[in-house]
Amino acid sequence: MTASRPRHFARAAIFDDRGSGSVLALGILSAVLALAAGAFLVVGAGAAHARAAAAADLAALAAADVVSGRAPGVPCDVAESVVEANGAGLVACDQAGVAVTVTAAVPYAGLSASVSGRAGPPRGVEASPG
Repeated sequence: MTASRPRHFARAAIFDDRGSGSVLALGILSAVLALAAGAFLVVGAGAAHARAAAAADLAALAAADVVSGRAPGVPCDVAESVVEANGAGLVACDQAGVAVTVTAAVPYAGLSASVSGRAGPPRGVEASPG
């Protein structure tokens, strides 16, 4: 009788489901936290992209004002100061006639969100400065 009792006790311990709800709750909580962290990264990347886009567009417009003679200065120098004032970094600044293309980048999570902005007449239309 004593020999069967420990075996019965071990069998009950193996097939007992007490505490399984805690393990399930911990698993669900871990999954929710992982999804929240992923969503946080995606939303942050979108915000970095929006900040880079705003900086590039504003810098291109400011540089185009310099090219057209409405503002003093050197187009790409003005673009760089506008990009930096908007919390981004200047990647490239190209001037082709009266059109200016500025590329700005914002670092995020070890990567970089870079966006180009262009200001000037529509492509294919000839325009003279001033």
